[in-house]
Amino acid sequence: MDLHNTDPEFAERFEYFAFDEVVNEENQQLDKKTRYMAILATLIGCGGTDAYEEILPQALKNGVTPIAAKEIVYQATNYLGYGRMLPFLNVTNKLLAERGVKLPLDGQETTTLENRLERGIEMQAEIFGEHMKEAWKTNHISRWLASNCFGDYYTRKGLDLSERELITFCFLMAQGGCEPQLTAHAKGNMNIGNDKDFLMKIVSQCLPYIGYPCILNAISCINKAVEQ
Repeated sequence: MDLHNTDPEFAERFEYFAFDEVVNEENQQLDKKTRYMAILATLIGCGGTDAYEEILPQALKNGVTPIAAKEIVYQATNYLGYGRMLPFLNVTNKLLAERGVKLPLDGQETTTLENRLERGIEMQAEIFGEHMKEAWKTNHISRWLASNCFGDYYTRKGLDLSERELITFCFLMAQGGCEPQLTAHAKGNMNIGNDKDFLMKIVSQCLPYIGYPCILNAISCINKAVEQ
């Protein structure tokens, strides 16, 4: 249904805000690929399936490759769970197939079941510091976090480490209720070069898709990460 026909006043104001005012705000602009990656991750994080289906074609026209789009969806499994990730994987596969993209895409794995824990620990230490080399020993959940979240996903090709930390920030920001983790990943982003100014641009560009409360909480988490 075309909102220009059913809800013309809403469509006019939303489009002006999201696609003109926000995009062109001075000192808050991002390159198109980064902006669309952040928006896709944010829409996954908030469960915005219909909006994701609307935005994905634009993302694919503006530098987000099919592999990158699939990697964003795959990584959401760690932060949203399979139940909330699956609709987005189905939408992505459907759209790619309609565009003649042969599935499955080229494999992006770089680990095996034998070395995923070791490699995951390396990823955690690179992002959060050397103390993470012992954190996996705390309990089985911490071990799974290292081997599954970081070893199975962060080690994949298709996105670099800074992009993976960026989309994780967006997943956490968009779903809400994850402020301790959001603060930790704001700090992780800063540790690998995604500084406060960059994260504020991400927050600004994602605001139309998740609203002010989540955004204000994210800003608070960014400031807390800076203080730490």
